[in-house]
Amino acid sequence: MSQEQFVKDLQQALGAEVVLVGDAVEARYHTDWSGTPPVAPWALVRPRSTEEVSTALRLCHAHRVPVVPQGGLTGLAGGAVPVEGGVAISLERMHAIEDINARSAVMQVQAGATLQAVQEAAVEAGLVFGVDLGARGSCQIGGNVATNAGGNGVLQHGMMREQVLGLEVVLADGTVLPMLRPMIKNNTGYDLKQFFIGAEGTLGVITRVLLRLRPMPQAKATALVAMPSFDQCLAVLQHMQRRFGNSVAAFELMWDNFVQASVQWQQLQAPFAERHPFLALIDVDGKDEASLREAVEAALGEAMEAGDVLDAVIAQSQTQAKTLWKLREAPAELNAHMHPPINFDVSLPQSEIGRFAEAIEAAFSARWPGHTSVYFGHVGDGNLHVSTDGASVNGACEAVEAELYRVVGEFQGSVSAEHGIGLHKKPFLAMSRTPAELAAMRAIKAALDPLGLMNPGKVF
Repeated sequence: MSQEQFVKDLQQALGAEVVLVGDAVEARYHTDWSGTPPVAPWALVRPRSTEEVSTALRLCHAHRVPVVPQGGLTGLAGGAVPVEGGVAISLERMHAIEDINARSAVMQVQAGATLQAVQEAAVEAGLVFGVDLGARGSCQIGGNVATNAGGNGVLQHGMMREQVLGLEVVLADGTVLPMLRPMIKNNTGYDLKQFFIGAEGTLGVITRVLLRLRPMPQAKATALVAMPSFDQCLAVLQHMQRRFGNSVAAFELMWDNFVQASVQWQQLQAPFAERHPFLALIDVDGKDEASLREAVEAALGEAMEAGDVLDAVIAQSQTQAKTLWKLREAPAELNAHMHPPINFDVSLPQSEIGRFAEAIEAAFSARWPGHTSVYFGHVGDGNLHVSTDGASVNGACEAVEAELYRVVGEFQGSVSAEHGIGLHKKPFLAMSRTPAELAAMRAIKAALDPLGLMNPGKVF
């Protein structure tokens, strides 16, 4: 069947409003935030219901047309980039917050709902959602699930996987799996939803998500803390966790190169009179704001006496807390200030992150003197982000990737902590997965998508 006939059949089944072709498909649907070269799909399908997703997949399956699911297109690994001769399915019109049960702390949403919309709906119900990241206003819950997103709340609440109670998924042949059971415990055979969390759309299209919410903390204290070395950063983290336990909600570490870039890019005021090797944003939950701030101040005072803290500021209001957190939002500026940014999100044994960063900096400096790289991450859960300005390495993006992932392998880390594999990390997946593991993954893919139509060429 020709492209024209297939698209015609698709439009007849779903309507020209749902199926866009040619110039009606805006350029933003041709790629994502990864910088992957754009690819124009045969058609862009913007369904309004699970039934329309099923119809689209059924037709694509019948005519052997590949499908690429798309969320907010904020991914950094190329996982949502269309393929030649394929269809892109955007979930952006399926964005309803369908139900919130405050008593059981459960929310059901369509996959196209943004993370920010979910967060705000949870707060209105007196609860919180356990995942947060900088692209919250654009990224969609379905994409968060498909990539097993992490972000700032992992230290306290875990990855996206820990927030998902149920899913509704449409398989490659149009079959709908209604796995929306609001239970924490369900030991009835295989937990099928887990196959689709982190699968990056290679097994099916996520259409609905049943989310687990958490009690809203009565108070929160936010501190910005300066430290002289990475080992002392870990000492401060351990000290705060011993003092406050799981109430330590965030420990976001920023190397000085990141801090300086953030101040410059966002035109912020320098947080301290002097520059320091490391700054950490620390959030601690509690019951009373005043007493919590006092307790945090006392804990940081102890760490200062021990020589682990050089300076610190504790927000005296939520407005001040937001101002402090603004410093951490520099990644939103990467595309504007790096040409292009070469982004990494890797996971390492926590104690090795400092040595790893030093090793990368030394390797990059030896090969590309004067390169520009910034380091930051969710160090409490072993996640480090590195972003390198492609212009500062003469555009040698592939060589930079190969060098960094080589060192990741030496440190026995993971090439992806939370952004997925997509296209960009596909050549390096074997550094973090054994041949037997990859064979098992391919077997699952073959069982659920025997024609290989779902997001082909991604992951492996």
